[in-house]
Amino acid sequence: MSNSTLDPDDWDAFRAAAHKMLEASLDKMQSASDGPVWTPLPEDLKQSLTLDLPTKGEGITGAQQAVQALLPYGVGNTHPRFFGWVHGSGSPGGMVAEIAAAAMNANLGGRDHGAIYVEKQVVEWVRQMFDFPRGSSGLIVSGTSIATIIALKTARDARIGPSSRKAGLGEAKLVGYTSVQAHSCVSRAFDMLGLGSDALRLVPVNAAFEMDTEALEAAIAKDRATGFEPFCVVGTAGSVNVGAIDDLEAIADIADHENLWFHIDGAFGASGVLSDHLCGRLTGINRAASIAFDFHKWLHVNYDAGFVLIRDEKLHRAAFTERPDYLKGAERGLAAGNPWPTEYGPELSRGFRALKIWLQFVEHGTEKLGAAITTNCLQAKQLEHLVLAQPQLELLAPVATGIVCFRFAANTGNLDQLNENIVIELQVQGIAAPSTTKVNGQTAIRVNITNHRTRDSDLELLIAEILRIGTELSN
Repeated sequence: MSNSTLDPDDWDAFRAAAHKMLEASLDKMQSASDGPVWTPLPEDLKQSLTLDLPTKGEGITGAQQAVQALLPYGVGNTHPRFFGWVHGSGSPGGMVAEIAAAAMNANLGGRDHGAIYVEKQVVEWVRQMFDFPRGSSGLIVSGTSIATIIALKTARDARIGPSSRKAGLGEAKLVGYTSVQAHSCVSRAFDMLGLGSDALRLVPVNAAFEMDTEALEAAIAKDRATGFEPFCVVGTAGSVNVGAIDDLEAIADIADHENLWFHIDGAFGASGVLSDHLCGRLTGINRAASIAFDFHKWLHVNYDAGFVLIRDEKLHRAAFTERPDYLKGAERGLAAGNPWPTEYGPELSRGFRALKIWLQFVEHGTEKLGAAITTNCLQAKQLEHLVLAQPQLELLAPVATGIVCFRFAANTGNLDQLNENIVIELQVQGIAAPSTTKVNGQTAIRVNITNHRTRDSDLELLIAEILRIGTELSN
């Protein structure tokens, strides 16, 4: 009979290949600030990833070499001049956690084992971060998108009762509210929960791109008068376009008065509670019924690591718990440790994401993590000053957190296309990687600074290159 184990025949050879991979990965992290920000995958490597399903393996040496060849061709977010979207930059310590997590290969759906207690510790730390009451519940997930679905399902079931898990929405005409600047994951959650994205009312914003709370109150009154049932309002702590933070205290007051579930999309901005610079703008966050945010953004945990925090544990568990016979709990043995994480979300099979989050807090502590956020906010203000000092550049939105939106406006041609082209040239030349967005209908160069490796000199270089490329493209 053939040997069917997947363990190495030669452990020494396997160790040698693993050590090579570790050294190459450490070299990659140590040199994260070097070279181009983004390098496209070469054609020969693309072709190597279009082969037929292998029937014969190449062994660990061949596999390790294939993986190592991919290291230079990431999206670029470990580089200090990656300014696109809202990506965290990761940290070397995450490699240590990922090695251990792979060795343990733990399923955190449930049962009584060490990894579960690590996740419980992270949940408790998050509760403390946001000053939620003892007994609040939480769950580590892939990101804010799934966290939002979990929170809003809990809100939906809390409003129309647990019978909705079997009977559906019935005649309920539920509606919710968020700002026009909110992330699209909120409307997607309404879609996926059977509410329909039209049931999400998009509230206008003020000049600072924050939700207009008077418009919110008017929308609620209109819906009540026409037979709809308002059930939730979603505030934003760090909008995706410009980084604005809604007036969370004012929204919390309205939610209390109107008996609405107050959810906060804090994908990157909620982490600002650890920053001396931002924490004052986040008062009211502890009044939310639920918060969704990402560790893999401004806390630099390696992808992916999101979180949902819910004030009322009983409502949270009632929205998801299901324990068929094969998941029966016990007081002793491996089936102990109840309730299980699977009772708080849709996944039964769950990886050990908690370990890399736990390690990030243990290695660095909240003071250092918060200081990195503060530095990025101050760098965003520095970039704002650099923009305002250049007559060829135009600031398009106030700078509230770590996002700066502006454009090259030195001629009277098609400025939207010109600024799109400037961003593409910055990317393909490997200089920097900002993104674009629309601000009041105008194409903006959008610079997001959520990177602990970014230095002031990177911002100065960015502005110089935008001016150079903008001038070249205008001639």
